[in-house]
Amino acid sequence: MPIGTVPQEVPVVLWCDQYALAVDKPAGLLVHADGTGAVTLTELVRCQLGESVRPQALNRLDVPTSGIVLFSLDKATQPAFDALVAGRAMRKRYWALVDRRLPMLGPDGWSLIDAPIARDRHNARRMRVGRTGKPARTRIRPLARCDGRTLVEAELVTGRKHQIRVHLAHVGCPIVGDELYGGTRDEGGLMLHAHELVFDHPVTDERVLVSSEMPSRFGWSG
Repeated sequence: MPIGTVPQEVPVVLWCDQYALAVDKPAGLLVHADGTGAVTLTELVRCQLGESVRPQALNRLDVPTSGIVLFSLDKATQPAFDALVAGRAMRKRYWALVDRRLPMLGPDGWSLIDAPIARDRHNARRMRVGRTGKPARTRIRPLARCDGRTLVEAELVTGRKHQIRVHLAHVGCPIVGDELYGGTRDEGGLMLHAHELVFDHPVTDERVLVSSEMPSRFGWSG
């Protein structure tokens, strides 16, 4: 995509300062180029900012997942943001829709799924829970039910590939639209949205909270 050619629908900016930028990624959009020539979120952000800026995505979302993606804007301070992400000092929360009631509830409404995640040897696209996998922990809690579906909030304690998708499927609650992990087919696609990001700014020490509204594709009326 030529610089300066911005499509009609550009990513919504949720938060910005001179060092970083957070945008709302639509479902179905790549964050980074994959060699296919498809338009990426990084390209769209660069088009919005101008040719002199080289934004670097600090967190990734799967193509069908929507929600908050944070970009570094300043090369000099990017290592500080990289260290922040590597140290897992960000709180990341997601909304997911499932077709069943959650089988686990902790005393404060949250439950912890502590199950290692490994690659599926029989399907290169999938991950799976397995003893040989890397440690993976996700906190979950049900928020509301409507029309037989449960709105779930999930918080990443670790950050493995497809972690929330794999963990919810593991406890018998695959995400609506997640056919790869046993979820029911839905016209809206995968019902997973990164809605909150909280961190201490590595340059200014400011406490930053970025939030995103629930996308209309969820069709939630609860």
